[in-house]
This record gives sequence, C-alpha cells and structure tokens, in this order.
Amino acid sequence: MSQFILYQDQIVPRDQGKVDIEDRGYQFGDGIYEAIAVYSGELFLLDLHMKRLQRSARELSIQLPYSIDHLTDNLNKLIKANAIDDGVVYFQITRGAAPRVHYFPDKIPTVLTGSTEDHLTENDRTKGIRTTLAEDIRWLRCDIKTLNLLGNVLANQKAHELGVAEAILHRGDTVTEGSSSNVFIVKDGKLITHPADHFILNGITRQFVIRLAGEIGIPVDERTYSVDELLASDEAFISSTGNQAMPIIAIDQTEISGGKPGPVTRQINAAISEKVKAFRKAAVSR
Repeated sequence: MSQFILYQDQIVPRDQGKVDIEDRGYQFGDGIYEAIAVYSGELFLLDLHMKRLQRSARELSIQLPYSIDHLTDNLNKLIKANAIDDGVVYFQITRGAAPRVHYFPDKIPTVLTGSTEDHLTENDRTKGIRTTLAEDIRWLRCDIKTLNLLGNVLANQKAHELGVAEAILHRGDTVTEGSSSNVFIVKDGKLITHPADHFILNGITRQFVIRLAGEIGIPVDERTYSVDELLASDEAFISSTGNQAMPIIAIDQTEISGGKPGPVTRQINAAISEKVKAFRKAAVSR
C-alpha cells in the first residue's frame, strides 16, 4: 500500500487524500483510469497508456486536469516517493464533485488521484491457468477504460468462487475478452483475437503482443471467433499488465493444449521477456 499518493497536483501522505462524497466517480463511476507497470523504477509502455487515457477522456468528454507531460512528471514523483522499483502505478480521473444530477454539471474541476503497488501480480507462466466461461453482461462501450467495472467484477467473482484464475466472457456465441484481460487463441500457428471495437478494451499488453508477433513472424488475425473455436483451439492465453501472456490450460472441463503451455504462447512470452529485459537495462543506465 502506498505511503504517499497523488492527489490533484500534489504528492501527499495517503491519509491526506480526501475525495468529496459527491464526487461523480464515487456516485456514477463517472471517470477513467490507467494502471501502468513499473520496471526498474520506470513506466513501461507509457506512450500507449497515455494515448488510451486521452482517448477515454475524449469519449466521455472529461477534461484532463493538466498536460500528459505534467501528469507523467507527477507519476514519476509518486514512484520515487514510494521507492518503487518494480510494481504498478494506478491513477484515475473523475469528472469531479457536484450536486447529484445525471447530466454533466458545468465547470467543475476534475479530480485526479494516484497510488502505487510495490509489486506486480505475476503468476507462474510456466504452468498456466484454469478458466471458466461467463456471459458478457457489460455495456456496449467496453473500449473506454472507465471506472464502471461491475460487470467485470461479477464475472471475476464467479471465477474466484470456482477456484479458477479468470472468466472468459462471451456475448451469445462470440468470445469477447476476459474479466480483466484480453484473450488470444492459437490455431494452426496463427494468433486470433477479437478486433478492437466497442465490445472489448484494447489492452496495452494486447497491442504489445500483436506488435511482437509481427516482429517474430507469427501471423495475427483480429476477428471474432466462437466459443466452439475457443474450446477447439490449439493454444489459448490471456494478456494483461501483470500476466503478460498467461497460458490457458483449461476452460471449465475442457483441457487446452494438453493441459500445458503451448509453443506459440511460450514464444510470445520469451519475446516479451526480452523486451522487458532491454527496458530494464536502459532504465538502469539512465
């Protein structure tokens, strides 16, 4: 837990960060957020995260409180204040506090808060995870990284109660993504993943995986695919900041890839590890 947090434009002790009870993030989930991995004290894939933050703000007509450069400076100050080497920076921006009405109040200042975790929640990618299927009950703008996550929470709770690591969501017969991740399948050596439309969040690690696949010669097909295709896939994995490319070894009672991580997934993870290793080396040398 952070000793210091970012509150508006200041790094302050955690107990001094107070948000008004009528903050619209609290009352409506009216806000946006990002969670960025930190390796060797530096923010990883920062540009992609900030581009997504700006897009989320535009889609919800939220005015960012200050420039991206200034926000980045403050996040770096937060990392140093909490002495984070490897971990995660989480920050959110809400529309601000105002008397409770559903429409956007005029001229209220946005509220920015941020905190850190001093570790990345990483599971053992050499073993893989078990998952479950869950109906995707979320709204139709999953492409915006908003604070409205109750649909994700309910699906993840189902997975937790079943003792598995993730819920894979589907709208009817179409697989969308995980409750807190994106989903890839492998068929005949090709990566297949749902296109980045309104039904999924265009995850930063998802984008990174697609880019790396191109670099190492693995074809990628961004298209919809069915639950049956998922269950009949040669391999499957989820992607997220903490999990990188986490192999799926079972979906409910269906075993995937013989119950062990497949070769393409291992190749993707090796490529990610090399990029992180190079990033750490550059960070330490600066």
